[in-house]
Amino acid sequence: MKFQTIFVLCVALISVTAMPTFHLAEASGFSVDLIHRDSLQSPSLDASEHITNALQRSFNRLKNDHYSPQSASAEIVPDKGEYLMKFALGTPPVETLAIADTGSDLTWIQCKPCQQCFKQKAPFFEPNRSSTYKPVLCTSIACAIALPRTSCNGSGSTCHYKITYGDGSYSMGDLATETLTLGSTNKRNVNIPNFIIGCGHLDGGTFGAGSSGIVGLGGGKVSLITQIRSLIQGKFSYCLVPIFGERNLPSKMNFGDKALVSGHGVATTPIVPHSPKTFYFLTLEGITVGNQRLDLVSSSSSPNSTEEGNIIIDSGTTLTFLPEVKLSRTSDPQGLLDLCYVPTGENDDALVPEITAHFKGADVKLNSYNSFVRTSETSLCLAYAPSTGVAIYGNLAQMNFLVGYDLEKKTVSFKPTDCSRQ
Repeated sequence: MKFQTIFVLCVALISVTAMPTFHLAEASGFSVDLIHRDSLQSPSLDASEHITNALQRSFNRLKNDHYSPQSASAEIVPDKGEYLMKFALGTPPVETLAIADTGSDLTWIQCKPCQQCFKQKAPFFEPNRSSTYKPVLCTSIACAIALPRTSCNGSGSTCHYKITYGDGSYSMGDLATETLTLGSTNKRNVNIPNFIIGCGHLDGGTFGAGSSGIVGLGGGKVSLITQIRSLIQGKFSYCLVPIFGERNLPSKMNFGDKALVSGHGVATTPIVPHSPKTFYFLTLEGITVGNQRLDLVSSSSSPNSTEEGNIIIDSGTTLTFLPEVKLSRTSDPQGLLDLCYVPTGENDDALVPEITAHFKGADVKLNSYNSFVRTSETSLCLAYAPSTGVAIYGNLAQMNFLVGYDLEKKTVSFKPTDCSRQ
């Protein structure tokens, strides 16, 4: 999950064998909705409380080693700074929601029998009620390649997985194959048989009740993107509706032909190959605040140098964590962010400085809501924090941009877009 901006993915799973095969030619381009976490739960919290909670999860995640190398359309639903994706599993399909996370690979949901699970609104998935659920055996290739941490009690037994996330959340259970069904905006569902999933029996952490698990959108071997890469030609995109506006409006995630990002205003930057393959590494050369350009400083190089692949782009993290930059610091009343202002209540957007992120070959001009968040009624804070480890370009900075990934060309593109109209 990384820093906590959760996207829920609805999927239906049907048949299982080893790796997915596809049958629908029209599935080369489809979309799903993403739902923000705040639209599903905690209605008693005001906007600043939601932001404070999301920021704290971001910092918790950064403290963990989740980012260390060691360790058709879809609906995306907002959920407390995170976005959820709708999907269904099994035959007959059981609809559910899970966190859409570009910083992890395995897609898993909570299953019965559950030894210890977090509370969720949707029914737990019951493998014995699905005719297409098949356990992954210890002797299979899938068990060997799925994750660094799998275990077996014998050659004929089921492959078990264990996965932990940067915010301390975790899941343990059985690897299996199922049919995953994505709902398309053209009303034609896309069925993905033999999709590798995790069936969680021991799960916990900071999950909200709106989510039943995680949809892995990273670049690793068992991620959704990798498993359907041939179907979508290595292309996917999303457009995140701002979390401070209409909370019930879904965001959109596109695959294949529908994921193309083109036209006026598109800025494109290369994906840099790095380990682990889960993450999408970009090169952030600097940022401009107002009229002042701030170049990044590498801790291991000369002050004016920029490392290739020095930041990852992450849909599952709220804040942006930058490599060391030349910035003066002051304090946030909540003790979370470093640079805050007292809002006047009158056109605060016009008073904050304009910020541009300078990626390699791509200048991305940010709106005020991409860069500043209200942590209380009396504080408007810069939504960036320093990182001594892996830097992260979070989802606040990505709101109201159509963000497209082309894994064949190895690029990420940004296009300013009113995502509420997508």
